[in-house]
Order: sequence, then structure tokens, then C-alpha cells
Amino acid sequence: MLCTDDEAIEKLLNHRYFIPHVTPLQIFNKATDPFLPSVKPHLFYFLNELDKRKLTNVMTVITRYRVTKEDVAFLENLKYLKVTLFITYSGIKDTRIEPIQASGITVNSIKTVTEYKTKLKVVLYWRPIVPGWNDDEETMQQVLRIGDQCDAIAFTGYYHRQENMEYLQSLGVSVPYSDGHRRKVMPRELDEKIVKQYQLSGITTPLFRKTSCAATYVHGLPDYNGHWGIRELCDICPLEQRKRCSKHHKAPSPSKFKDLLLQYPVSSESDRFLIEDGHIWTEKLGEERRYYLQHKLGFQIWDIDWPHYKYSHGRSPIGNKQDQRWYQDIRKKFYKDICYEDD
Repeated sequence: MLCTDDEAIEKLLNHRYFIPHVTPLQIFNKATDPFLPSVKPHLFYFLNELDKRKLTNVMTVITRYRVTKEDVAFLENLKYLKVTLFITYSGIKDTRIEPIQASGITVNSIKTVTEYKTKLKVVLYWRPIVPGWNDDEETMQQVLRIGDQCDAIAFTGYYHRQENMEYLQSLGVSVPYSDGHRRKVMPRELDEKIVKQYQLSGITTPLFRKTSCAATYVHGLPDYNGHWGIRELCDICPLEQRKRCSKHHKAPSPSKFKDLLLQYPVSSESDRFLIEDGHIWTEKLGEERRYYLQHKLGFQIWDIDWPHYKYSHGRSPIGNKQDQRWYQDIRKKFYKDICYEDD
């Protein structure tokens, strides 16, 4: 433990970029699992304390581990927090890669949650999907059948980091990618295969490309990340969610955005920006300030040095074509035009 639960709660509530009822939250999602026996008491204490403060933020809890009937009862008793339980399941049968899932613990958790929940929202988090590991039709259809018990399914690729690759190779696992990247690997061809298998499955549970889209859909909310501005992500979303996001999605005026850049807590050292259809280019903000603005506005905030290319938003360039000419044109426009004036 790095600090006590109460210290962590105070650090969150007093964080300069935390917006009550707005900022989406996740907990114990880096180096542990929130439902491990030694971690779960801290998870429940944290959730209960936020709920006692009547905070209505979307709270994402991601697990591969054992969720019991009693756990469901606790989560059901929370009155204010909008908890979305993401249960990670990939269908990977190789125990060197997925020892917990291969043991059946994860599938049993999904069955338990869906049997005993009434208002708790549960999403099957289909990840990682990797060629040669779990992209055969039989495995995909099996995952989709399990996901049909849930309120939504969100799919994503694999964080291909150097240390991950070295560890898997030490176990004798074949890794289909060579170069690592800061973004998840999801080749466009694999994305298309997943969507096709979903359509062939005939299941009715909605499928999403983004976790925020699934987490908000199940609560009847528009996506807090403003992904409606990246329309190619939305072609598989339910019509009701598209209408919800479309209605909520609105670009700020240049003058309003300039004011936000200069105000606390952003206080940017650069007030250069470029508003385009569906997103705003910025520079030198860093992730915390960009995400603060993105959540505050419900509109995509991009960094000019980390471009999102069409059909590969949030994904690595592996298996995705990137239009470098388009990007160079954007940079020229960005550094030439400073959008201060209202239309």
C-alpha cells in the first residue's frame, strides 16, 4: 500500500482535475485486480465512501477474478455511484497467457453476476484479441455467447510493450507482433473480423469499440469522451445511443475554449489550438489537462504530436494505414492558424 484508503479518497476529491459527478473513475486497474481477497476490502471501502458523499460519477471496476453473490449484493446497495463492472474475458485457452480465465473462474463470475444482479451494470470486456491466440471463429463465437448475458460487450486489442513481449517469449509463447507501441494493437482487418463474427452470431447485446461508450450506454448516458466526433467508431452502436451522443455532442466556441486554456486548473503554457469537426487539436497540455477538458466538454481533445488517424483511434499503427500527408497538412494548418475568433 502506498497510502491509506482515506488518504487516497482525499487525494482524489482534492485533485485539481477532479470534477464531482463528471470525471470518470477507475480503481485498482494497473498492477492488481480489485477482487483479489487482499484488495477487495479496500475496493468496497473506497466505493462506499464515495457513495456516502452522493457522488454520481461513472465508476469502472475491471476484474478477471472471482465475483460472488455477496459482492453483487454490496454493489447493488450503492445508491449514487454509477458502477460499471467490466469482467475481462478473452477466450484464450493457453494457461501461460490466461491462467485465471482458463481455470473457469472468469466465466463463473459472469454467470454469478448476471444471475443475481438487478440494477448493477456488467460489461464483458473482450480483451486482448490477438491473432493466433483467440481470433478463430469458434473462440469468437464462444466469447460472444457468454457476452450475450451481459448489458454490453467492449472489445479491444493488446498492449504490446517490450517487457510484455520478453516475458511471453520466456514462457515460449509466440507473439504475432514485433515492434511495441504506447497504444493498443488492433489491426483494422481484425476489427472487421470481430464485427463480422458479431453480426453472424445473432446476439442482441450491443458491441462497442470503446470502454467509455459501453460504460455510458449501460447507464443511459452520452459518451463522456465525445467519441461521436469520430464517427467511424459509432457504426456498430445502437441507434438509441447514437441519438443520445449526437444530441450531447457540441463543439465549444473558440473564445470559450481559449478561456478554458487560460483558466485554472488548465493554465496552459500554450494557447494554440485548432477546432475541427469532432475534435480540437492542442499542444503541450499533457494527458491530465487534455482529459480534464475532454470530460468537461464531452468533446475530443487531441495532441498535435500524438495524432489519431482515421480508423485507428487510440490504436497503434500496426495493421493500420496512416496518412502521413494528411498529418503534415494538419501540422501546417495548426501552426499557421490560431483559432481565437468566434465565427
